Amino acid sequence: MKKPNPLLDDLKAILPAIAANASKAEQLRQVPEENIAMLKGIGLHRALQPKKYGGMEISLPEFADCVVALAGACASTAWAFSLLCTHSHQLAMFSSRLQEEVWGENPNATASSSIAPFGRIEEVEGGVIFNGEMGWSSGSDHAEWAIVGCRRQNTEGEQVYCFAVLPRSDYEIRDDWFAAGMKGSGTKTLIIKDAFVPNYRIQAAKDMMEGRSDGYGLYPDSKIFYAPYRPYFASGFAAISLGIAERMLDAYKEKTKNRVRAYTGVSVGTATPALMRLAESTHQVAAARAFLEKTWQEHAEHGERRQYPSRETLAFWRTNQAYAVKMCIQSVDRLFEAAGGTSWFENNEMQRLFRDSHMTGAHAYTDYDVCAQILGRELMGLEPDPSMV
Repeated sequence: MKKPNPLLDDLKAILPAIAANASKAEQLRQVPEENIAMLKGIGLHRALQPKKYGGMEISLPEFADCVVALAGACASTAWAFSLLCTHSHQLAMFSSRLQEEVWGENPNATASSSIAPFGRIEEVEGGVIFNGEMGWSSGSDHAEWAIVGCRRQNTEGEQVYCFAVLPRSDYEIRDDWFAAGMKGSGTKTLIIKDAFVPNYRIQAAKDMMEGRSDGYGLYPDSKIFYAPYRPYFASGFAAISLGIAERMLDAYKEKTKNRVRAYTGVSVGTATPALMRLAESTHQVAAARAFLEKTWQEHAEHGERRQYPSRETLAFWRTNQAYAVKMCIQSVDRLFEAAGGTSWFENNEMQRLFRDSHMTGAHAYTDYDVCAQILGRELMGLEPDPSMV
């Protein structure tokens, strides 16, 4: 039996209002301000923030359950806001000086990101000068900081994948998010020109995966910060896909229950094909949830034991979510293709669920072609392919 989740209970109370704003989010191409206010009002942005700054430090399974529920109401809101939350977990692995800058005067501050290492840097005394057009920064309109990727040369002359953290004053936001899926996520481009980033605001990604970052050990009583950052960062993508799929099951039942075929008047809801499609998708979504819950629980248990995962375990964590997303998309497609022509109308929820579902499989971390290769190599005892993150 799951333990009580007060944050999820609070979230459920505002989900109808967030669902009512789903079309508005798509029209705005970003999360409506009132959605952000409601979610901050219940403290969801504090889910993975250090308790020192008023955070909750809830477990990953508890957080993921909130993301699933939120995605059922508005996937775009869930996509953007879940990332603002998981970035707090990542920021807790940076230096105490950086954390004090971010949360010392504003405990409600959040960060968006653009973590692919496309930033161009110039080494200067005390840090780097950062330039770049950093795309795919979901929720950037609502964040006070940004985490951006770059490569920095170490003392051995190797190029090391790093993250740099910049305040909102150091970048502009280009309004260029015109997409078919997750329309309301506000996944825009950050324009960074000659921004100085001091060394204490820079961390190597590998150090944050292996317990060597500047923030390691800052919170000795924590159950969530003795863990690699990436599984927490990536958890939301599969949770959102699951939330969409679970909502699609209900939407299909609601639409099909009283649907009749236009030319014959035959009831669709009691027809064998409709029942079979619903049954198979229901099984598939239940399997995806069970698989993800097991994975999220493993994350939590490792963190509580302060045990970093083995390479094999990490390979499964990295790829489990992509397989679950694949199952969720299949379950949505099976129902949507039989939901009738009116399901394609823009005012019909089902076409939005269909579009957003496919978007959950388009992220680099949920690309199953990549994930299958990663896991296959690990299962055969081969070295990881450095071209696949």
